[in-house]
Order: sequence, then structure tokens, then C-alpha cells
Amino acid sequence: MNLTDKERDKLWGDDGPYSQANIIIQERILDDSVSRVFLEVEADINPLTYEIIKKNRDEFSDDPMIQQLLDHADYRGQKFGYVTCAFHREYIDESVMDDARKALEYTRKTIIKMHKYVMKVLGNLDL
Repeated sequence: MNLTDKERDKLWGDDGPYSQANIIIQERILDDSVSRVFLEVEADINPLTYEIIKKNRDEFSDDPMIQQLLDHADYRGQKFGYVTCAFHREYIDESVMDDARKALEYTRKTIIKMHKYVMKVLGNLDL
């Protein structure tokens, strides 16, 4: 299968988008101090991967993480692709960071599973 220039940009554009998983520390500021701290795990999926997975959604019917990602991801433009939150909790102690790291690992494994599927679908590319 050959990719069009547009498809190639959706997969490997110069400025992204990259599929990635991030832990974000969010400090909420009220007046002149930090009132609360939250941890988020966010997944960014490049557009072509998202589109191929969505088109073949039935093949992932037994994978709740992929189903939720497809249902809740928002398109944030070419640079960021599709973005969704996989974890969000107030940071009250280190157990929350432990849970966020577990969510990050699960999210990373999900993205890798998606990429393996996409590479299988694309087969040998003539780049």
C-alpha cells in the first residue's frame, strides 16, 4: 500500500503529530497560591492511526481502552492529532502518582497495540 502525501503527513508530519502518552502535573491556582494539584495521563494519537483504528473498530470490540479512546478523543489539529485523558485524579499522596504511572504504562501499551495493527494494515510501504 502506498501512502498519499496527506496520509504520510497524518502519520509522520514534520511537526508531529506523534502518538504519545504523558503524565501531566496540573496546579490549580486560587488567588495567590496553589489550591490543589491533579495528575493526568493524556494520550495523543496521530490522525492516521486513529482513523485506521476507528475504521476497523470491530476488531477491538474486546478492548475497552481502545473503545474509550475512540469514543472520547478530540481532534486538536495536525500538530497534536487526537487527544484524550486516560487518568485524572487529585494528587493527595504518592499512591496517586503510583496509579498515574500504572495508567501511563497501560496507555503506552494500548498505543503500541494500535501502532502494530496500523503497521500490519499498511503492510510494506513504498516510501
